[in-house]
Amino acid sequence: MNDTVRTEIRAAIDDDLPALVEIYNHYVATTHYTFDVEPFTVERRRPWFAQFDGARYRCLVATENDHAVGYAASMALKEKRAYQTSVEVSIYLAPGQGGRGLGRRLYSALFDALEAQDVHRAYGLIAQPNPESMALHARFGFEPVAHLSEVGRKFGRYWDVVWLEKRVGRG
Repeated sequence: MNDTVRTEIRAAIDDDLPALVEIYNHYVATTHYTFDVEPFTVERRRPWFAQFDGARYRCLVATENDHAVGYAASMALKEKRAYQTSVEVSIYLAPGQGGRGLGRRLYSALFDALEAQDVHRAYGLIAQPNPESMALHARFGFEPVAHLSEVGRKFGRYWDVVWLEKRVGRG
């Protein structure tokens, strides 16, 4: 019997969407880390996934033995054209996948991809408290630039959000 786990990081494809939705819905249902409050169906999540054409925005998936165990993505920070060189980034791991360096590997691959694009700044918006995510972003050179107090309400209470910023590329 072969118990070797093969981890691969690659561009997400349409066949990954059900697993990505399952991963994300875990955070929707059990944490304040996302301010979505209702789980998604695969069909409702398709418009979000459609933005990852590889030309502008990216979604990278980590798979182990061909099963998605996490993903990292870059998305529009704002829709206005002047914001095009800034991206919002996010990362989600399947339950039980933290603490193994998977998040570091996913973000490394994402930021390597962003270096080749016309991206000047990356932003992470982290609901507080979330010490693991704050530590991961700090490892990648993100610095706090804003603290929004009680900006979101979920699970019957208010949550703060810290905006983190990182310089990308040569700009």
